[in-house]
Amino acid sequence: MAGSTSMVFTRTCDSTRLLALILSNLGLKAIPINGHMTQSKRLGALNLFKSGARNILICTDVASRGLDIPIVDVVINYDIPTNSKTKPKLLDSLSCALRTARAGRSGVAISLVNQYELEWYIQIEKLIGKKLPEYPAQEEEVLLLEERVSEAKRLSVMKMKEEAMGKKKRRGESDYGEEDIDKYLGLKDKKSSKKFRR
Repeated sequence: MAGSTSMVFTRTCDSTRLLALILSNLGLKAIPINGHMTQSKRLGALNLFKSGARNILICTDVASRGLDIPIVDVVINYDIPTNSKTKPKLLDSLSCALRTARAGRSGVAISLVNQYELEWYIQIEKLIGKKLPEYPAQEEEVLLLEERVSEAKRLSVMKMKEEAMGKKKRRGESDYGEEDIDKYLGLKDKKSSKKFRR
């Protein structure tokens, strides 16, 4: 869907930054927006998205409500909600795709689900009272892109580590150290790395 506008919803603020870096390294025009950003940076990111300078907005649920975004062609739920308190947030993000209908256009909402999230996804289908169509990933297509995406991810992880270490040197401390980044990215905990292998 070249030329379309997309919103990608993630569970954490760090995920927004990582995915935006990966997509940028792949040549896509992505920008993150999350609750860790100052209000002026959030507004700046939103304005870049609305003006078309960036066509992919990577966000946490901070963007699922209250933002004036008139048209979104594609909504992707990168992380699906894992408990009953966050399930309404999925419905909020899905409603972003419905905004396009007001302009007489059609929108697409996609939720990425792996084997660990299937039970939660089934619960969401029960909550909305509808069985959603399944589109399994084609292994051949994934393998064609694996090397490029892996390299983009490697560069993004390096940049995040450099930024974290730079903060540590400037402040004499860090919000998160190298070990925390490794754990977040699944480099030390095999269980959590599954979400970056989609």
